[in-house]
Amino acid sequence: MTTLVRLTSVSKSFGAVHALKGVSYELNAGEVHALVGENGAGKSTLVKIITGAHRPDSGTVEIVGRTVRHNTPAVAKSLGVATIYQQPALFGDLTVAENIALRLERAGPLRRVRWARRRQRAAELLERVGARVLPDAVVGELSMPQQQLVEIAGALGAAARVLIFDEPTSSLSDREVENLFRLIADLRRKGVGSVYISHRLEELSGIADRVTVLRDGEHVATRPMADVDNAELIRLMVGRSVEAVFPKVTVPLGDVALEARGLSCRRTGVRDVSLRVRAGEILGLAGLVGAGRTELARVLFGLTPADSGQILLRGRPATVRSPGQAVRQGIAYLPEDRRRHGVILEMPVASNMTLAILRRLAVGGMMRLGRERRLAESFAERLEIRTPSVDTPVADLSGGNQQKVALARWLAAEPSVILLDEPTQGVDVGAKAEIHRLMCELAGRGLAIVMISSELPEVLGMSDRIAVMHRGRIVRTLDRHEATQERVLALALGRGEETVA
Repeated sequence: MTTLVRLTSVSKSFGAVHALKGVSYELNAGEVHALVGENGAGKSTLVKIITGAHRPDSGTVEIVGRTVRHNTPAVAKSLGVATIYQQPALFGDLTVAENIALRLERAGPLRRVRWARRRQRAAELLERVGARVLPDAVVGELSMPQQQLVEIAGALGAAARVLIFDEPTSSLSDREVENLFRLIADLRRKGVGSVYISHRLEELSGIADRVTVLRDGEHVATRPMADVDNAELIRLMVGRSVEAVFPKVTVPLGDVALEARGLSCRRTGVRDVSLRVRAGEILGLAGLVGAGRTELARVLFGLTPADSGQILLRGRPATVRSPGQAVRQGIAYLPEDRRRHGVILEMPVASNMTLAILRRLAVGGMMRLGRERRLAESFAERLEIRTPSVDTPVADLSGGNQQKVALARWLAAEPSVILLDEPTQGVDVGAKAEIHRLMCELAGRGLAIVMISSELPEVLGMSDRIAVMHRGRIVRTLDRHEATQERVLALALGRGEETVA
């Protein structure tokens, strides 16, 4: 069996931080080798050493049988290494053909662009990966999965032998995930080796041959994928049991905080939805992609107001026609895509936390910066946000800590109801456990929580009740004790008696 990548006793430090401590890793031809660990475990550093972005302090790097002493991105690319990132690294204003050409064509002052050949080559590569995309399409107008396929097409055109997939399924639907897995399986048959990084442990058994676990910069284990289950992986990654990831605490419930009666919205496809959530309760919203869960949250928050029906807050009819009205009446909304809608990456932690309460912090049009800082520091301590200071740009934080900053913004507004859309998407197991702990703490303080999640274990583990949606409607609401994965999935597929929450 040909070894495509071999790292031996690799170490890397950044000042006093030891990112990797004597880590070894191998990738064989025709293999999918998963790489898992919490944020900060060393996965990104290991990948950057393979791709030449970082140079190790010690240890050896071999790529396709060659010891690489001075690896750079250009050297790694010439040896057939390509990376497919969670956020595709494409130029949005250029066409698909132009983006692919940037990977494949050599530049020169007198080089003539052969446009017809460029489009033809792009079309051939797109067909190989099963992308229904035109070569002249502008990349910025494509969906996320289409952009990923464009990147894979470019990597194949460059004769990549090593593909690194970094959280490739975080923004894909179930069908798109299936298509990606079929493509990876086809590449495996052709001898391409794939490094597969994902926080979605449940998908590894269907795609990976082996799995390597990193923790705190050290190699913990490398096992055949068939020999480990999710519970064992979690234990290896975080040093604690799977029960610690879903630390559900049942608290006494108060009065109904939010009630919807017959809500419908033609624009979003929400149809005749009724639900109730009480103070201290976590109501899980389950369903397949496209079932209407996010759309319902947007209706409840006034982003796309309902055409008919009624919203009641604390038993009184409420008008929610805009986010401003929602916030003033005690509703908060943490959206699914935190990097686009949850936080402003370039701004400091403190400024992000206080965006929803600027009027409260301003006097005569001037911000009270001292009060803002004290408030931000109190939330950073309360939510255990790992940041050098509240002046640090949010872009410098891990995904889990970015999510906590977004949550702190809404908690500062002191809501009575909070809508959480995929609150742990794209964060590691340790950060999930911390966010789940915070949810239980907030419920214990009387906050009513509506949680949308595509992960059934999370829905089952954290919810007091589960409302299952199908085609824009709630088809049934289950109590915690009567909900199972099979029952929720059957209802999500439309196989169940329709009732009102």
